[in-house]
Amino acid sequence: MQWQEVCENKQLQDLPFKIELNKWGQIVMSPAKPKHSAYQGIIITLLSSLIEKGLAFPECAIQTTDGVKVADVVWTSDQIADIILEETVASVAPEICVEVKSSSNTLEEMLEKKDLYFAAGAEEVWVCDIQGKMKFYNRQGELSKSLLVPEFPEEIKRRNLPTT
Repeated sequence: MQWQEVCENKQLQDLPFKIELNKWGQIVMSPAKPKHSAYQGIIITLLSSLIEKGLAFPECAIQTTDGVKVADVVWTSDQIADIILEETVASVAPEICVEVKSSSNTLEEMLEKKDLYFAAGAEEVWVCDIQGKMKFYNRQGELSKSLLVPEFPEEIKRRNLPTT
């Protein structure tokens, strides 16, 4: 199956699952829980408040060497956004790709996705564990904090949200 077919298939719309394709075009589904969605929302809010330019958004479909993977949250520069926002599936990974680990994911799966996002062009990959602790990576390995967004917290909590 091709990504365009997944996007257009009426039976696959409005499922309570995140859908990805493996390298053979087979659908891989992962259920999302409210806590997972909350972490996504907090990460997007924080990214949007810490970086003036560019765009943070959820559920970005990215073409990788192992099929289409969907990053839970991404941040992209305006330059990359101009390319990928017109595509059915991003041909290049946004600069920051974030995976929020759920209880059904293994750390090995997250690290494999990290490598796939780097191969597709990401500059940093972040992993948020089920307790909200963040790990930051670049191509050289794990970082103590993000080099692109050094102010980003090491742990996601509701109190991390900026106040207005």
